[in-house]
Order: sequence, then C-alpha cells, then structure tokens
Amino acid sequence: MNQTVFAQFMELIPRHEFNKCVRRYRGNYRTRHFSCWDQFLSMSFAQFSYRESLRDIEACLNAQPNKLYHVGIKGNVSISNLSRANENRDWRIYADFAQVLISQARTLYEVDSEFALDIADTVYALDSTTIDLCLSLFTWAKFRKNKGAIKLHTLLDLRGSIPSFIEITTGLVHDVNILDVLMPEPGSYYIMDRGYLDFERLYHLNEEKAFFVIRAKKNMKFRRLYSNPVDKKTGLRCDQCVKLTGIESSQRYPEKLRRVKYYDAEHDRHLVFLSNQFDITALMIAELYRNRWKIELFFKWIKQHLKIKAFFCTSANAVKTQVWIAISAYILVAIVKKRLNIDLTLYTILQIISVSLFEKVPIYQLLTGTENNNPEEWSPNQLNLWNF
Repeated sequence: MNQTVFAQFMELIPRHEFNKCVRRYRGNYRTRHFSCWDQFLSMSFAQFSYRESLRDIEACLNAQPNKLYHVGIKGNVSISNLSRANENRDWRIYADFAQVLISQARTLYEVDSEFALDIADTVYALDSTTIDLCLSLFTWAKFRKNKGAIKLHTLLDLRGSIPSFIEITTGLVHDVNILDVLMPEPGSYYIMDRGYLDFERLYHLNEEKAFFVIRAKKNMKFRRLYSNPVDKKTGLRCDQCVKLTGIESSQRYPEKLRRVKYYDAEHDRHLVFLSNQFDITALMIAELYRNRWKIELFFKWIKQHLKIKAFFCTSANAVKTQVWIAISAYILVAIVKKRLNIDLTLYTILQIISVSLFEKVPIYQLLTGTENNNPEEWSPNQLNLWNF
C-alpha cells in the first residue's frame, strides 16, 4: 500500500462533483497558489486530526512536505492562504458538495438494520442545536444582548442518522421558520417537538401529502369527534380524532387531527401527540416520536467530535465553510463504515483515523486488524462507488 490513510479517504470523494460545485460559484477564479481542493483537504485534515487553529494546521501539514503532494495538496498551506480562503470563498461550494455526499450516504443507508420501526416510508426528525459564540468577535451572529450564537437546523433521516437538510442561521431565527424552506416529501414522516407547532405550516405539510408527529401544547383548544379503543398496558391513554376550535387555529388547520396521549413510565410523564396520519396504530405514533432522540444524539456527537464549537475564522462565510466541511467529514466516515461493513462506532473510527492519517496501511486493515479478502469492492478507484 503506497497511499496514506488520509489519501485513501480523499480518493473516495467524487472529484467531478466537487469540481462542479467549484465552477458553480467560481471558487477558483483568479486563484494560483491555493485552490478550493487544497482548502477542502486542509480543512478536512483539521477535522480528522482535531487541529485547534490555522497555525496548528499549517505546522502539522508542513511537517510532512513529502506527503502533501501525494494526498493531493499542491498549494502552499499557510495561515494567510487558509484564512483568506475561508473568509472569501463562497461557503455554498462546500454546502452543495456536502449535499452530494449526503445523497450517496442516504442511498447506502436506505436499508438500515438498526432502524427498528416497521415503516417503509422515510422518517425524519427535525430539530436545531445552538452553538454559542463570542459576540465581540462574531458581531454578525446576534442572539441575546451580550451573547452571540448560530443555530444548526437539521432534518435527520433516522435510517442511519444521516442529515438530509441543514440550514445555518443566527441564533435569533426561530425554529418554526425553517418549515418555510423545507421541501416536504409526500408520504414521509416529520417528527418534531413543540417548538415547531404552527398550524398553518403543519397544514402545508398536510396539503403536500406528508405526515407529521408533533407534541401538542397544553392550552390547545379542540373538540373530540370520536375515540378509538386503546390498551392502557402499552402506555396509551387515548387515541382521538379531533378538530381545533380556537378562532385562529381552526382557520389555519381546518381538517381533523389525530390526538394520542401516552404515558412515559420511564420518565413519569404524559405526552400528547398530534398527527395527520390515521392509518397507523396509536402506539406507532408514540414510537415514532420516541425515535426523535436520535437527532439529539446526533447533535451531541457532532459537538463533541467535530470542530464546530471553536472556529478558525470569525466571518459568517468562514463559519459556514468550516461547518459544512465538518459535516462532509462526518458523512464520509459514515460512508466508509457502511461500505466496508465496519462493526465500529463512528467515534471509534474517527479516533483510529486521527492517529493514522499519514500511515500507509489499507483502511479496512487499519479498522479491523484483518486484510480485506475482496479489496475491489471498496477500492477508492472504483467509479461505481458513486454510481448507485
């Protein structure tokens, strides 16, 4: 094996798709010494190796001058080049490319043995996480009077925990506003907490033939049309068909709704769900909502293991660039895990990679301790990896 681990990872990337994203936003216009590809590789290295600053990236990469060219970095890695690229190159290059990787990963995870629910349709969880910033440095990211923040609004495909949609906003943007930019998929399920309860927007989901499961608020005014029998041993307390009676709510959502009440014995609390899906069991509605915890684990994971809480530069463009390249790194590891059928957590894979980036050992052997009996199945040079 003549390639480093880092080079093997980067060869898995569809360069033609990356170049299309670069051309779309003229990313390499008037660039001679540090291309978008150089920037992507350098920032990906920072993610995989947990670098703390641009100076850190510069020092570590330039300590391996004989290996830089072989991993694809042909430009001059310097603090000034990294800073200039992050500040000025359109972040949408890396956002669009992350969507390419996301599309490939979702195809791989369409059949996920770890997804326990017996539902053939796509199930999404929608939520956001807040990343605190210093307002004096990130003046554009206003959140509160003396506090800055950004929000990562994420739509997570619960099969494989792959994000299908991410929107980065300032902390002031309310969660429910993200429903305005979503493109609902007919037949898919959208699982949401009470922060997204807006009946006009929920009715739009209903009109688009998408299903939702959302927590109800205690002060919701409604009229019961009929009730279905429930087995209280399962935790269910009621399964009702209702219509809203509030002056505004009834106009914003004029159709009937399903109201399911469930007792969560583990946390000793009652939960009330609203849905527009009448063809599945009430217990399945409760189970759908219970699976929303996966998006909370996703947020916890990326905050702990990706460089998205400390930023190398302070502009909005640089922050978004760093976040999107971090997401690309996460997706790339998820693809490798699935493609090689590695029985390790993403965290463990990242930890192994972080101390082995410049070692010349096959990825499969590195992660499993054994040689791959059929290396052509996963070789980065096989074009069919990206032609599903």
